[in-house]
Amino acid sequence: MTLETFFQQVPKAAAAFSGGTDSALLLWAAKKYGCDVRAYYAKTPFQPRFEYEDACRLARELDVPLTVVELDILAVPEAAANGPQRCYHCKRALFNRLWETARRDGYPVLLDGTNASDDAGDRPGMRALRELEVRSPLRECGLTKEEVRRLSREAGLFTWDKPAYACLATRIPTGTPIQARDLERVERAEAALAALGFRDFRVRLFHGAARIQVTAAQLPLALERREDLTAALRSDFSDILLDLAPRAPSA
Repeated sequence: MTLETFFQQVPKAAAAFSGGTDSALLLWAAKKYGCDVRAYYAKTPFQPRFEYEDACRLARELDVPLTVVELDILAVPEAAANGPQRCYHCKRALFNRLWETARRDGYPVLLDGTNASDDAGDRPGMRALRELEVRSPLRECGLTKEEVRRLSREAGLFTWDKPAYACLATRIPTGTPIQARDLERVERAEAALAALGFRDFRVRLFHGAARIQVTAAQLPLALERREDLTAALRSDFSDILLDLAPRAPSA
């Protein structure tokens, strides 16, 4: 099945829209193939500001209506506790809220941007999507991440080469309760790295310290800009560590 065929069969749908590469192509295809589509962005403390800005920009460029759905995910005890099933409880809460909003707006189908390269397995978040009957057109049409990027580039989407981005909650070690303050300082740290020219990196909380992970290609830059990194992160972290094991580039 192609995306065109999918949207012939699904002429009206709500799309969970993160502002990332996959959901951007999904939204573009829905618009291109005549689907009556509305984008829904879930705004929580787990999402950084730049994702929200990218989502707003792309929705404007595609001329697709965007609804921002706010949710205090830290009020969900199982998500804030940050146990091994955190992603399941987070997805359940988020997509329940998106479903409620979409149905209220008259949309009978809810879509997300999972692609065929995403390993369904027993991943907690994917299980939540199955339980809530959220459809994933990119996956159903067999589109891999590589194909999503190629099609996005051909479509002229600015997200075509955007690095994959996991939510801020993943920066907190599993089992450590998530606090808004920690999410905020991790977000500030990652924004500082982006401003210094880094790309495809993570700043993780490590026993209260900032643990910086960059790709092998950017390790020399991290060493060269060591003083800049220290100065940028010092207000939020007393200890700043550079992981010398390079981070694998995001797909």
